[in-house]
Amino acid sequence: MRKAKPKKRYVLPDPKFGDEMVTRFINNLMLDGKKNTAAAIFYDAIVIIENKTKQDGLELWKKALGNIMPTVEVKSRRVGGATFQVPLEVRPDRKISLGIKWMIKYARLRGEKTMTQRLAGEIIAGSSGEGGAVKKKDDTHRMAEANKAFSHFRF
Repeated sequence: MRKAKPKKRYVLPDPKFGDEMVTRFINNLMLDGKKNTAAAIFYDAIVIIENKTKQDGLELWKKALGNIMPTVEVKSRRVGGATFQVPLEVRPDRKISLGIKWMIKYARLRGEKTMTQRLAGEIIAGSSGEGGAVKKKDDTHRMAEANKAFSHFRF
């Protein structure tokens, strides 16, 4: 067990939109410390979204993230030699983290040529309730629903 809870790290809002969520997203998108590259990918993806859909790109990204964030998840709990998948509500901070990570993961797995196009495609798909990340959320919710009988084993 930890002695004390670690201090919460706060991120600065991004320079273009002034939004802390965008900074968190760019930090998760970043590989090998290349933050400028990650920021360029995100901002270019927003421009592509605006050109394709004729809507505000940042609002569409927030809507997509809202569609991807899970509300329940399952955690393994060992009770008397048996392992049960216990459904738990997701903490608000973890909800955002999972949504961001899933969006980036499934954008990387897409078939478009550049990461900018992949991310734009995943955001557009996510905002309309489609795409790999939304499917992952639905699978997580379905698994939690299937294991609702074990909810009395909560921690």
